[in-house]
Amino acid sequence: MYEDGTGLLSIGALSRLTGVSVKTIRNWSDQDLLPPAARTPAGYRLYGPDAPARLEIVRSLRELGIGTAAIRAVLHRERSLGDTAERWADALDAQIRTLRLQRSVLRTVAARGTAAEELPQMTRLARLSAEERRRIVADVVEDALDGVAAPAYRSGLLAATPDPPEDPTPEQLDAWVELAALVRDPELGAALRRLAEFSARTAPAQPTGAADAGDPDAADPAAATEAAVRVAELMRTRADAAVAAGIAPDSPVAEPVLAELIAAWIPTQATTHDPPAEDGPAARTRLLEQLETVAEPLVERYWQLLCTATGRPAPPRWGAAGTWTAAALRAHRTPSEPDRSAFERLADTDPERVLAGYAQVARDVGALVAAVRPDDLRLSTPCAGWTVRELLNHMVWENLMATSIAAGAPRGDHTADHLGDGPDGHIVAFEESARTALAVFTGSGMLHRTFGPYEAPGGLLVQQVTVELLAHGWDLARAVGAPTDLAPEVAAEVLEAARLIYGAAPRTEGSSFAPERPAPPGATAADRLAAYLGRLPD
Repeated sequence: MYEDGTGLLSIGALSRLTGVSVKTIRNWSDQDLLPPAARTPAGYRLYGPDAPARLEIVRSLRELGIGTAAIRAVLHRERSLGDTAERWADALDAQIRTLRLQRSVLRTVAARGTAAEELPQMTRLARLSAEERRRIVADVVEDALDGVAAPAYRSGLLAATPDPPEDPTPEQLDAWVELAALVRDPELGAALRRLAEFSARTAPAQPTGAADAGDPDAADPAAATEAAVRVAELMRTRADAAVAAGIAPDSPVAEPVLAELIAAWIPTQATTHDPPAEDGPAARTRLLEQLETVAEPLVERYWQLLCTATGRPAPPRWGAAGTWTAAALRAHRTPSEPDRSAFERLADTDPERVLAGYAQVARDVGALVAAVRPDDLRLSTPCAGWTVRELLNHMVWENLMATSIAAGAPRGDHTADHLGDGPDGHIVAFEESARTALAVFTGSGMLHRTFGPYEAPGGLLVQQVTVELLAHGWDLARAVGAPTDLAPEVAAEVLEAARLIYGAAPRTEGSSFAPERPAPPGATAADRLAAYLGRLPD
């Protein structure tokens, strides 16, 4: 207190009492936040008993980021504290959004390894307002769909506004940056237009007798949409299962999968123009057109990015399932029935000979695998696009897949790495998979059961694996420069089984089953098998 006993505080005493510096107190006094109660004869400021409490209020408001002008208005009762707090909270929200955006940009730059030249563009895109983002998408949609009568499709595109959350993750910000670049690609506009034109061609016709007859799906668009979603999920599930089971899309075994999918799909077309009534070339052509139209890679990427940027669940990607279904439809333009006589002939094969054939092929191919050195794993093979390592991984998976079928267990992932690490990983993996497969084939009663929608005899499945192992063993021998005369004791029988199993398969260049090649004079049975399956023996 001041020495004269007046009860007033000098600026130094007030500073010591509150912990606020003399400089700050003087500054706030000059801004009329803490006016002195009096001055000494020498002009020094003196503060009254209420000064410490007032100073604490000022300090608290400043620590909350409120400006001095707003504090002065509160202290002079020109504005309520609540109103001031609300206004400053709104201002802080804006600052927080800016800081979060800056943080997201920096994290995205760090994660993407962004070049310095890209940073200004990324920053500009990140700062766009929601309306500016909507405008970017709207311009692309309007330009792409100009003159196309597809109002529902247009509305759906325009309604999906790319509006990231206030605190976007690096993934969301990165998605928006990529999306903003993608929408400037003219190929995306062309793809959107193709989808709109398809939508216009297949738009629902005017309801007819189906709705009048009380068909709820025909009368209720929401129910029809749900039905279409169910069919799409069925297609994805069945195609994924076919891929996992190693069913080639152009093989006869793919036909029942297609038949089931088309039977489920046809009712969803009831309200479209010229709907297919039954499975046949017209129905299969139309479904293929739908899949090829919907599976526009740029459009699929657009929706994936849009959902990522906005935090919505991303639609499932067709991926391998869509590719498989489309390939199967191209290969099977017309419904067909399996050749039951082939099944019957294969079923009549002595089970012991079937097992002996697999065991012999597995031994010979296993010996070849055991001679593969780590450096050989990078070599190319007659299987287009596959290295020796990828070929061996597929061979191991085939053993595992057949074992799963025999044991009634879930199929393994054909895309997974089944070889493991280490220089001998491929040898160990093949030996274990072949040994396990033979044990399960022998002990599960597989040869006396049937499998799948065609009720294929178990012996056929074992023979199919035997054919695959011998054919891929031949591929491996060619890749590493080893003799191709594999399993000569049983190769002729394996070739005959291949003719029965794959005789009805479509034969086109680039498919799973290329056209049969002529075998050279004196070719071994394994060479003739390779030629039958479209390889080119020397």
